[in-house]
Amino acid sequence: MVISRRTVLKQLTAALVVSGVIGVAHAAEPFKVGFVYVGPVGDAGWTYAHDQGRQAVEKMFPGKVKTTFVESVPEGADAERVIRKLAQDGNKVIFTTSFGYMNPTLKVAKQFPNTVFLHATGFKSDKNVGTYDVRTYEGAYLAGYVAGLTSKTSKLGVVASVPIPEVVRNIDAFTLGARANNPKATVKVIWINSWYDPAKERQAAETLIAQGVDTLMQNTDSAAVVQTAQEKKVKAFGWDSDMTKFGADAHLAASQINWGVYYTKAVKAAMDGNWKNEPIWWGLKEGMIDLGALNKSLPEDVKKKLAARRADIISGKAPIFAGPIKDNTGAVKVAAGKTLSDGDMHGITWYVEGVEGTVPK
Repeated sequence: MVISRRTVLKQLTAALVVSGVIGVAHAAEPFKVGFVYVGPVGDAGWTYAHDQGRQAVEKMFPGKVKTTFVESVPEGADAERVIRKLAQDGNKVIFTTSFGYMNPTLKVAKQFPNTVFLHATGFKSDKNVGTYDVRTYEGAYLAGYVAGLTSKTSKLGVVASVPIPEVVRNIDAFTLGARANNPKATVKVIWINSWYDPAKERQAAETLIAQGVDTLMQNTDSAAVVQTAQEKKVKAFGWDSDMTKFGADAHLAASQINWGVYYTKAVKAAMDGNWKNEPIWWGLKEGMIDLGALNKSLPEDVKKKLAARRADIISGKAPIFAGPIKDNTGAVKVAAGKTLSDGDMHGITWYVEGVEGTVPK
């Protein structure tokens, strides 16, 4: 029997593989990325928007990245346990997506120096702990700008979550936007002391409407405010995502966050070994937030004015916190010709003129 050279080579190669001289190539393990969510993913709001960003990562790196998320994680000891478990499971980047996760993130990060931890909306960092945020106040301002042009009563309301500077800043920006074209506009605020509590959100919205408010904004995570507005035949803005389907008539527009803009870049940098620990605070200019899902009923002149103001914010022509700005006691907080710095904006604990009441201590 004649044995060809090709057959000999095949048999030799097979023998070498069996003996371990030649290794069988294995596909590289996917890069693992973890996410911790404060609420349920659902189909609207803060956590939903984060999960859309997570999905953007998987779409950007098909087969190369494996993401894991844990939803409805309370801020505190539970968060520490979940974050640690994600690190133990080999996730190389872990995104912790709520303000109250800051200290648990820092604590766990010390135990896993080779893992990158990225905390949303926080202000503390470490060698392997970075912070990232979105300029939600820009979306809030644009919502207020529309409210000022469309409200029939000039009485606006905000269902607020937790009294931290981030939320106070959004209330102030909403008010500044409304009063930019309607100086008579006033804003009532009800705090529910929770990021996600549909029952309390609904109750707060109903109370504001009973007080004469005809347009609502929220800094909470569920669609309850928009749903209530629809039922009571007033107007509202979606928050963090498009909430049109929960109240098509009530929903004027939505302040929409696109976390994928940041998540895809952060993951790529970590995969490439190029991650740098520098605080991120992106907004309209970077495409991370916008006022979208505009109601078809909005007049064309309102849409044109909105587009013009949006362009001026992006170009720097119209800074949102540019003086003169007074607080609601009449004290000058930002002098004419001055603009609040990012540091000052991160520390806002006062209401601008037009907001009723006081910030809870």
